[in-house]
Amino acid sequence: MAQAKGKVYLVGAGPGDAELITLKGMRLLKEAQVVVYDRLVNPKIIRECSADAELIYVGKAADKHILPQDKINALLVRLAKKGKTVVRLKGGDPFVFGRGGEEILLLVKNKIPFEVVPGITSAIAVACYAGIPVTHRGLTSSLGIFTGQEDPNKKDTSIAWDKISTGLGTLVFLMGVENLPNIVSTLIKYGRAATTPCCVVQWGTTPRQKSCPGTLADIENKVRSAKISPPAILIVGEVAGLRNKLNWFEKRPLFGKNILVTLPAEDNSRLSAMLEDQGAECAALPLISIRPMDDYSRLDSVIRNIDDFHWLIFTSQNGVRFFKDRLRALKKDIRILAGIKVAAIGPKTKEAIEALSVSVDVQPKDFRQEGLLAVFKKEKIKGKNILIIRAQEARDVLPGGLEKLGARVCVVPAYKAELLREKVGIKDFLSGFDLVTFTSSSCAEGFFRAFSKKEIFFQKNKFKIASIGPVTSATCRKLGLKVAIEAKQFTLEGLASAVLKYYSK
Repeated sequence: MAQAKGKVYLVGAGPGDAELITLKGMRLLKEAQVVVYDRLVNPKIIRECSADAELIYVGKAADKHILPQDKINALLVRLAKKGKTVVRLKGGDPFVFGRGGEEILLLVKNKIPFEVVPGITSAIAVACYAGIPVTHRGLTSSLGIFTGQEDPNKKDTSIAWDKISTGLGTLVFLMGVENLPNIVSTLIKYGRAATTPCCVVQWGTTPRQKSCPGTLADIENKVRSAKISPPAILIVGEVAGLRNKLNWFEKRPLFGKNILVTLPAEDNSRLSAMLEDQGAECAALPLISIRPMDDYSRLDSVIRNIDDFHWLIFTSQNGVRFFKDRLRALKKDIRILAGIKVAAIGPKTKEAIEALSVSVDVQPKDFRQEGLLAVFKKEKIKGKNILIIRAQEARDVLPGGLEKLGARVCVVPAYKAELLREKVGIKDFLSGFDLVTFTSSSCAEGFFRAFSKKEIFFQKNKFKIASIGPVTSATCRKLGLKVAIEAKQFTLEGLASAVLKYYSK
């Protein structure tokens, strides 16, 4: 019996910002068995693919093709004939200089089922992110989109330069930086005023965006001085003059800041998302791994005898998670905590506890062991049995302080934070960052495991340090790092707020 044919989906990934891909495009990406993707597709989008998906890179630059177009076309046919569900992921929109039509024609010839999912083209999105509306009442109601790679001086040019130069209000040239001198001179030659506002935008819609405004008369020199290189687009027209008032993306408080976010390997990088929302470009560096204990006999024992305790204290969300896992493993549920008071070290830990339908009796304003201890000084705990669920590696400020208050304290680790042992070993990697964030002492220590002291203190490294709180700051200073930013509220939200406040000054 003949093998059933697969199906190919041509999906537009959008102009660069990972969140500009459509909902349908993202759904298909997660369902695909094979993803064939281009050079300018944001890596964050690729990370949304299924772990089982085969990823095939076919990126093309102006002077280098990983795979020629005809080979890409044939590849899609070959994969579909194997019965695969294929997503052909293309930057921008598949049909706006994306050569999507060429790929589909071969699919049609081979009777391969296909669908096309539009994407936001850079011609509109990049202009928007640069603060330039491509149409504007009173200025222009017409728009033309052109390839910037075609030489206007060719005899067989497909662009009617004599007509578009004065016949359209806004002109957008994609991939036009290398051919900028020819484009500008030809537009002026055919009647466009040399004083016409224009703007070249590099890496549009991403934190690396760089805009170079000017006029047709001086844009070439300005682009050269600004060292603008591909990928970039050229926007020509009176609307470009609105940028001074409508520029929003590049005015965000952290725009242009490169931040290294150190975190546990399992972290969902909420901190990166918060910083990127304010304009930063973040790179995630996993330094520790949250791992289960090798032996849970001790934790299992206290769970079986939980009625012996008056208080249960959680010092992290991870503690809550592993405690819940052991309840399930022992075929018990949260009802065993009936009659036991519960304390959480901070709001996120409290949220994790309340997600189990358990009320939290105590949460300090100071989200650390010292804060919890201060709260318990007001509680009548003398002679009470207190169970603390925490990481294997932790300070003993809280248990020691509670014992001094007359409580009987049982400390049981539910997980361990292991330092990752691999060296990063990327030459000059650290010199590209303005800031490095640490969300725990373990991350600070892991930083010195990932890099050598020589690399960290290299004279080109001008990065500043941001710490989630005084305990982490103390560890940083002990390691020889100067802390420039310290969160007043010891949460990821507090750290993001502190970074924002620092740079807003």
